[in-house]
Parts: sequence; structure tokens; C-alpha cells
Amino acid sequence: MDTLTPEQRHKNMSHIRSTNTSLEKSLRSQLFRCGFRFRKNDARYEGKPDIVLPHYHAMIFVNGCFWHAHGCSKFVLPKTNTDFWKNKLEKNRERDEKTYSRLIDEGWRVCIVWECAITGRNKKDRLADAAEKIAWWLEEEPHELRVEISDDADMIVC
Repeated sequence: MDTLTPEQRHKNMSHIRSTNTSLEKSLRSQLFRCGFRFRKNDARYEGKPDIVLPHYHAMIFVNGCFWHAHGCSKFVLPKTNTDFWKNKLEKNRERDEKTYSRLIDEGWRVCIVWECAITGRNKKDRLADAAEKIAWWLEEEPHELRVEISDDADMIVC
């Protein structure tokens, strides 16, 4: 059962950012330190990617494990209003997959960085590791069109 009143829950949910989250800012900062230059939250492209690297014809999406229903330990389906959340999160996943497919069809490369990969203990090290994986993907693996970086694997090529 929800321990918050509907008004409290509404206030909490309304304060969740969709762009320029602390995770996005941290990863962008790390990539900038590595010498990458990019555009952020570019609305010209489908899905409004968090990071666009035009030189590499690549886009990076920083996905929250809850909002995008990642199968890691950070994702827990709410125990209240379960049908609503299942439906909403499934639609989010379907929209994500369509977005990634369309961008790849347009010639873009797509990287999904999951929240679980860049949070938790040793956050600085985890961010540096994610940036290193992204740099390797951008510079050494130009034929890989889609990759995912998460806590449970080094890098998943999709």
C-alpha cells in the first residue's frame, strides 16, 4: 500500500525530470573530459536523445531502470496500481524499441546506458568505465549499430 497521500505522490512524481537528469549531466561531463563534443537533448531527432555525437553519427540514451523497465535489481514493479504500471512501462519499452529501430534505419548508431551501470558504490569509477566503453564503441567499433551498457554485463551488442 502506498504510504503517501495522493497529493504527496503527485508532487513527488511531478518533480521527476525527463531531461538533464543528474545521471545525464554526470555522463556528459565524463565524456567531455575524454574529449568528446556533443549536442544534448536534441529535439530534432526522434526520442530526443540525451547525447548526440554528430561526428560519430551516434546517439546515447541514458535510461532510468524503473522508467524503461530494465530487468536489473533497480527495477521493481510497484505493488499498488499494478495494472496501470505494467501497461505504462510496457508502452515505454515498445516506444523505445521503435525509436531505436528508426534511428538505426536512418543511419544512426545507438547506445543505451542504463542507470544501474553508472550509479551505486564507486560512482566516479563506474562513470569513467561507462565513458571508456562508449569511447571504445565510438572509435573502435564503428560497425556496431546498437549497444547497451548495464551493471550486469560489460557491453551488450544488440
